[in-house]
Amino acid sequence: MRVYHFHGIYVALSSSPCQGWTGGDLGTIVDSMKTVFVYNRAAGQRDVQGELDAVFSYLTENGWELTIHETRSPGHATELAREAAQQGADMVVAVGGDGTIGEVASGLVGERTAMGVLPVGTGNLWAHMLGLPVWSPVYPSALMDAARVLVRGKRRAIDVGKMGERYFLLWCGIGFDAQVARNVEPHRDIRRTLGNITYVVTGVAQALALRGTRMTVVVDGIARRYRVLLILVSNAQLYGPSLRVSPEAQLDDGLLDISIFRGQNFVDVARHFVLLLVGRQETSSRIEMVRGRSIQVLGEKPLAVHLDGDPAGNTPLSIKVLHRAIELVVPPWAPATLFREGGDDQESEITLGARLHREFRRQRRQWRYESTRVFDWLGKYLRRSGED
Repeated sequence: MRVYHFHGIYVALSSSPCQGWTGGDLGTIVDSMKTVFVYNRAAGQRDVQGELDAVFSYLTENGWELTIHETRSPGHATELAREAAQQGADMVVAVGGDGTIGEVASGLVGERTAMGVLPVGTGNLWAHMLGLPVWSPVYPSALMDAARVLVRGKRRAIDVGKMGERYFLLWCGIGFDAQVARNVEPHRDIRRTLGNITYVVTGVAQALALRGTRMTVVVDGIARRYRVLLILVSNAQLYGPSLRVSPEAQLDDGLLDISIFRGQNFVDVARHFVLLLVGRQETSSRIEMVRGRSIQVLGEKPLAVHLDGDPAGNTPLSIKVLHRAIELVVPPWAPATLFREGGDDQESEITLGARLHREFRRQRRQWRYESTRVFDWLGKYLRRSGED
């Protein structure tokens, strides 16, 4: 195997026999897998070049033909993915964070080229939701395990949201969180150094001065009017590592889940956050959750908009869902609840680090359950105290 690097582009070639795929629509043996990697070097907080070199070696030893391009500017990943699909690539792999993944997906809408993911971003919410291996100090081999998913994973058709001429995989945020994303965007160096803390600090500062805005939300032709802090149009369940805003959302059901956070000020923001943290948002009369195929949002003043965490202009806007618009390679153990047809949830041969990572996630879910119990008890205690 030889890897060449020139002008920000890597090309890796190998004459090794292909060992094929296992499972799903990728189960057929092919002479070679022509794959284009779209790499955002600015993503994440670590230098992963050494790990990527090992990944490239592993894939070429499995008979894959690799071309790796580095992104140069916002939107470049979409151009690279679209060009790769038009040139007949079998797969395009997004190497970056959620923003890079969304851009690559945008270039593959309606194409036969599959999409894979190597998560090296800061939040990696898409990877966490699907159960893709994500690096941590106790899981240093995660990137190589994610590469094994590319070889052994399953291919599933999933939905994509569309706003104007732009697409999103995870969510479209309108209002509070989009303004936070816009404020953080010019400070990429700080974000790369501090990670998600940048968003927390910016969000708290903004929430203190936040005021609700009267907006009209039209879902499948039915209009609703609210004073809102945030509107979240989701194709995914997770909104943060432990915030499951749309627990019923599925990636292939042809619907978008809309969460409308009503309110006036910082107190309402804090209340919403607590309910999300303990998974009790459905109990609030100030959080409305609906589903639909098309959404329009307009109001008394423009609100900031983001797509998968990247600033995307202002309201008014119109969104629709494109049913099963791209093919995605997912782990065999991806949660069954993410798909209308159901996932496999079968055990796969994974490393000790992967098992530790999954156990950590299980413990985190248990913590959320116990927190919910404490929250219920506290609520009952406060009500009894008030009656006394």
